[in-house]
Amino acid sequence: MGDLPYAALDDVIDRALREDLSLGDATTDALIPDDLVGSANLVARTTGVLAGVEAACLVFRTVDSEIEAVPLVQDGLRLEPGQTIARISGPMGEILKAERTALNLLQRMSGIASMTAELVDAVKGTDARIIDTRKTAPGLRALDKYSVTAGGGANHRFNLGDLVLIKDNHLETLAAEGLGIADVVRRARQNARHNLRIEVEVETVAQAGEALEGGADIILLDNMSPDDMAAAVKLVDGRALTEASGDISMATVRAAAESGVDLISVGALTHSVKALNIALDYENT
Repeated sequence: MGDLPYAALDDVIDRALREDLSLGDATTDALIPDDLVGSANLVARTTGVLAGVEAACLVFRTVDSEIEAVPLVQDGLRLEPGQTIARISGPMGEILKAERTALNLLQRMSGIASMTAELVDAVKGTDARIIDTRKTAPGLRALDKYSVTAGGGANHRFNLGDLVLIKDNHLETLAAEGLGIADVVRRARQNARHNLRIEVEVETVAQAGEALEGGADIILLDNMSPDDMAAAVKLVDGRALTEASGDISMATVRAAAESGVDLISVGALTHSVKALNIALDYENT
């Protein structure tokens, strides 16, 4: 699991709290006495994998430094219904003001980690690794990608400068110049920074061969059947990494892994995440 990206997290929390509290909290300000002190627990309502507990605790501390927010479970661990994740204590009005922002981050991050863990479990016994994509929520990429690693997955490129990834629109644009796939890869190798790997998206076994001929480091097998993926893997024969992509789900991920690919990229990890059900329960004393 990677390190929590605190620099990005601070910015996300500041923006999120401005969204919620730019005009104050009309309900809490009208009802809760300033001197009321209390405690509450962050509690899992369902099974899943935790990610973002320190992020949630930091939200509470950012709203009021007098709030004590203590994680009780580490990111990356599996949760059971009713399990207490963190204990929050301090000025009750300030805790209530922080509640939704803290839960929004924690539920989303844990949802990503949980979906990732399910897919990782589904491909156990194969050599395939589950990786993410750039299909992240705008402004939340660092947290989304951290959450993937908390679930046992790995990160693909973080931004457009990390890797040369030649996709179908690049190939179609350059085909007008008479360039085939191998030619495009060679052009990229000539013009890109020397330390960048080059990946090419292909749709057929024959195109995989062209990408290999051009010297691609990674060949992305897009929306190919398991049989075609297996044929492409056999053709490549370890001379480049192979990546399966395109509508990967729990129903299809095992077949993709058994084709022999090295990587399986899943956009749904971050673009279609289902938030994990976690709540803030007030503790009566």
